[in-house]
Amino acid sequence: MPNDPSRRRFLKQGGIAALAGATSAQAFSLKNPGRDAQDPRYIGDAKAHYAMVIDLRQCVGCQACTAACKVENAVPKEQYRTFVSEFEIGTFPHVRKGYVPQLCNHCDNPSCVSVCPTGATFKRKDGIVVVDSEICWGCGYCLNACPYDKRYFNAQTKVADKCTFCAHRLQDGLLPSCVETCVGGARIFGDQNDPNSEVSKMLATFPTSVLKPHQGNAPQVFYISLDSRLEAVHEATPMLDDVVRKELGLLDKEWPKLPRGVS
Repeated sequence: MPNDPSRRRFLKQGGIAALAGATSAQAFSLKNPGRDAQDPRYIGDAKAHYAMVIDLRQCVGCQACTAACKVENAVPKEQYRTFVSEFEIGTFPHVRKGYVPQLCNHCDNPSCVSVCPTGATFKRKDGIVVVDSEICWGCGYCLNACPYDKRYFNAQTKVADKCTFCAHRLQDGLLPSCVETCVGGARIFGDQNDPNSEVSKMLATFPTSVLKPHQGNAPQVFYISLDSRLEAVHEATPMLDDVVRKELGLLDKEWPKLPRGVS
């Protein structure tokens, strides 16, 4: 949303607030103790490149993935790391429901990483984009930079949060919870570097699309059968998170009041 004045103002105010609060030695250091120490949880599997394929032909919009994610990751009430958007496409009498599961796209070129002033948001060697909640100070740059609006301020931790592809489960050899609970088998997850993985086979067999390819972020969540009409409706949908937050009066609470004389 680079041309939206309200979002530019949001970014400006956020930047001022962040600068005003820059009392930590961590600020602008771009150092991350876990990553710098080569902690496997921060590095991931250097030989892998993880991706997800979502086969929309199999999605029934049941939201089992949404519920599983919230339980697995203790996502606060009324906040979500993943969900399934439901759209109505076509014109009467040729109308049908369309479903688009959404989550962080773990982009190969993540704009959220380049704008993070503390190094809290970074990309692991296996392609998973994560947030270190111990380093994040909640400036909000990454929320504004994400073209998919898939980040949020965690109401409990008070810092940025998002999907991690359930990285904590991957290190135990498990699939992301949303994949494991998908009743239609619509979500396929795996290592693109492994030609025998199911995700590699799906990518090699079926044509796929990504959301908002013009943004240049190179998303690593791929959709099969993403109807062009469905994509058009999705692109035209307002930023629901912002709409809801505005209605609830949360936007004003996310940022400290600006110092006098600063507008």
